[in-house]
Amino acid sequence: MSSAYERELKNILEGEKKTLSKVTTSLSAVARDHYYRIIDRPFIVVRAAGSFGVDLVAIRGDISFLVEIKTSITDTLHFSTMNGKLQQQAEKMQNNCEKTKTLPIYAYRLKNHRGDSWRIFTLEIEGLEGRARILHNRLPKLDQSTKGNLIMHWDQGLELAHFIDYLCR
Repeated sequence: MSSAYERELKNILEGEKKTLSKVTTSLSAVARDHYYRIIDRPFIVVRAAGSFGVDLVAIRGDISFLVEIKTSITDTLHFSTMNGKLQQQAEKMQNNCEKTKTLPIYAYRLKNHRGDSWRIFTLEIEGLEGRARILHNRLPKLDQSTKGNLIMHWDQGLELAHFIDYLCR
């Protein structure tokens, strides 16, 4: 994962005004307002070191979640590519999140897209409680191929603007 996109999402979730200004220039006024709501309810975001299947950890008093970031110039990402590494990474994240009752988030950034280039997904997991369970139920889940491998279709994800709007209510 490119560290530039990790930093971009980290700065957005932390409510950093310079980044918000940059990423919202091509958004509608409504979407821009949704993004800017994060300034009043920001997260502490830590970039995870190493390859643990998690790029960011977002923490706030009412909700916390793990984020794995994926980027592509194509709108579909098949986890079976790269000798199943992405699939194994997702399974590890799923198991760890079920064990710890932590919300897993996949953030998919489509490169060279005008507008809201981020889409949010989650994995199917059991055992979440409270606000994490409510949010999990509202988020689109990753698809599965007939062979059981995960697939992300960018256009089926929740726009980051809507995700932020929900988080900041």
